[in-house]
This record gives sequence, structure tokens and C-alpha cells, in this order.
Amino acid sequence: MLILCGFAASNYYNKVKIALLEKGVDFTEQLAWVGEVDRQASPLGKVPYLVTENGSLCESAVILEYIEQSYPQHPLLPSDPFAAAKVRELVTFLELHLELVARNLYAEALFGGKVSDEVKEKTKAQLDKNLRAFTKLVRFDPYLAGNTFGLADCAAIVHFPLISAATKVIYGQDLFADLPVRDYLKRMGERPYMAKVQADRKANAEMMMARIKAKSAAS
Repeated sequence: MLILCGFAASNYYNKVKIALLEKGVDFTEQLAWVGEVDRQASPLGKVPYLVTENGSLCESAVILEYIEQSYPQHPLLPSDPFAAAKVRELVTFLELHLELVARNLYAEALFGGKVSDEVKEKTKAQLDKNLRAFTKLVRFDPYLAGNTFGLADCAAIVHFPLISAATKVIYGQDLFADLPVRDYLKRMGERPYMAKVQADRKANAEMMMARIKAKSAAS
């Protein structure tokens, strides 16, 4: 059986978790905080990582490709190579050009730290530019890549809320206000496993914040 290692407050952990649940793959979860991971399995100390019967894998994109090829039931990528590439294209835009850029804001928006005005200004310009490009690719018809749930949706479900929350706090506006993201997330939230995913995320986020406060008090 597969073992998904990491913590449920992580959007990248939940991206993999959603894919496993969507495909009906048997797996168990093992709590591993950043800094407390198996460095043989994840040499950079990142989560998630996946333990398989053949060994371990790190990096969420790699893990999803392995799951998709090893468990072909309920496919999350189209069989047509071009259509599959378009799904991967959306994932790349979501993660490299939106979420990774918005991550510059998380220290202040989500964790009570401080981000310089220079970083905020630079991040806003980059997000605006990248979002304009993203809108030329995304479909919401009703899923990100068309009429079938796929890997792009596994990513969007977990990344959209974080990006929205961060931009609301820092800039006073939702980056996705002009896109049908709210209705999309409402539809995705109705999938049968999502209530459990969200409950696990909330509980784990509370644990994470308690750990951060305890470490801060001890330092």
C-alpha cells in the first residue's frame, strides 16, 4: 500500500491526496512536518513524498505522474497526447507562475510575519501579468481543462484558495475576482471526499500554527 507522507495543511500534499482519492487508490497517511522528514526519501526535506513498494518518490508533480501511470483507473490525464499536454500546461501555470509567485506574500498574509513593500509591489506586477496569460488557457467548462476532472483540478482546488486569501490580505482584493473561481471551488467542494480533505486540512493547520507559536515562544 502507498504511504503519503507530509502534513495536511500543505497545498501540495493535498494535491496528491485528492488525486489518490479521485482515482480510488488505497493509501495511508504518515505525518511528517517540514524539517522532520525522511531525508533519504526527500533529500531537500520537502513534503509531500510517497513511499511505494519499489522505494520512495518526492516532488508532487513526479508523484502524480507515477500514480497516473501505475493506477490507470479513473484517469486524470486525457489519452490524447496534446490534450494531456494542455492539462500539464495549466498545472505549470498554476504552480510556477501563480502559486510560487504568490508564495512571496505568505509570510505576512498567512503567518503573521512581514513582507517588504518592494516585494509586495514586485509580486503584484508579476501576478497581474501571469494571471492575464493564465486566463487565455483556462476554461472552467466546468473543469479547468474542459469537461473532465483532471490533474489541473487537483492543483487548482488547493492553490486557488491560498492565492485568493494572500492577495486579499496584502492588496485588499482577490486576484481571481474577475474569474469564476468561487463558483468553481464550490462545485469542487461538493465532490464526495472533499469534506474530509478540508476537515483534515483545518485540523492540521491548527496544529501547525500551535507548533509555530511554541517554537517562537521558546526562541
